[in-house]
Amino acid sequence: MKPPAFEFLRPETTDEALDALHRLGDEARVIAGGQSLVPMLNMRLARPSVLVDVMCLPALASIREEQGAVVVGAGVRQAVLERWPQLSCKVPLLAKAMGWIGHVQTRSRGTVCGSVAHADPSAELPLSLVALKGSVRLASRRKKRTLAASDFFLGMMSTAMAEGEMIEAVCFPVAGSGTGHAFREIGRRHGDFAIVACAAVADENSTTLAIAGVDDHPRRFDLPQDDGDGLDDALNDIAWSLNARDDLHASARYRRELVRRLGRETVMEARACRR
Repeated sequence: MKPPAFEFLRPETTDEALDALHRLGDEARVIAGGQSLVPMLNMRLARPSVLVDVMCLPALASIREEQGAVVVGAGVRQAVLERWPQLSCKVPLLAKAMGWIGHVQTRSRGTVCGSVAHADPSAELPLSLVALKGSVRLASRRKKRTLAASDFFLGMMSTAMAEGEMIEAVCFPVAGSGTGHAFREIGRRHGDFAIVACAAVADENSTTLAIAGVDDHPRRFDLPQDDGDGLDDALNDIAWSLNARDDLHASARYRRELVRRLGRETVMEARACRR
C-alpha cells in the first residue's frame, strides 16, 4: 500500500519545528529516521496530514555526557550511537542491546528517540531505557519537561507525550563502578521483534530486571540478592504478574517460562560481570 497524501515540512530550527507542532496539533507527526512511522503510513495505521522532519536540526544531532547521563538527541541514528567509541564504557547495557535492534539497514536509518517515541512493547531501546532508570526530555512551544522512562511508557505504542510535544533527547545514566549489566533476547530470528527480552543491572546491594515482549510496555522489577530459591520464586511471581498473551509467535505459557529461564540467565550474567 501507499500512504495517504501529506504535506512535508523541514524546519531549520527546533523552535520552527515546535511552532509547527503547536499550530497543527494532532494533524502533524514528527518524523526522523522513519523506520517506524513510514510502515505505519504505508499500512494507513497513521494518517497525519503533515510530517515535520527534525532529522536535520543541528541542535538535536549530538551525543554528549551531561550530569551523569549520556544524552542522545532526537536526530541521532541508532547506528551512530552503536559506533560511538565510549558507549561500552559509559552505558554497557546499551552497548549489549544495540546489536539486537532490527538489522544493520534499519539501524542505519532509524533513530534512538524514534524507537522510544514509537513505544513498541518488544523494542530494545525502550527496554534499556526503563532498565537503566533513564529519562525522556520533551519540548513544546510552551515548556520543556523531563519524564522518567517508567512514567513515559503507558501501554502498547502509547506514551505520555502530549499534543504539540516532541522528544528532544533521551538520557541513559552512566554506569557506576561495581555494576554489572546483561541483555538477552529470544525471537524467531535475529532481528525480529523479541518474543521476550530481558535486561538486568546488578551491583553489590541490588538487582534490577526489566522485561519486554510480554506486557504492553517494558516493566522493571527489583529482585532479591539470593541466587537460589528466592530468585526463582521472585521470577515466578513476575512471570504470573505480567499480562502474557497468546499470539502468532508464542503462547502466554511459553512467554512466562522464558521470563523464568531467560530472566535467571540474564540476572546471573549481570551479577557475574560486575566491575
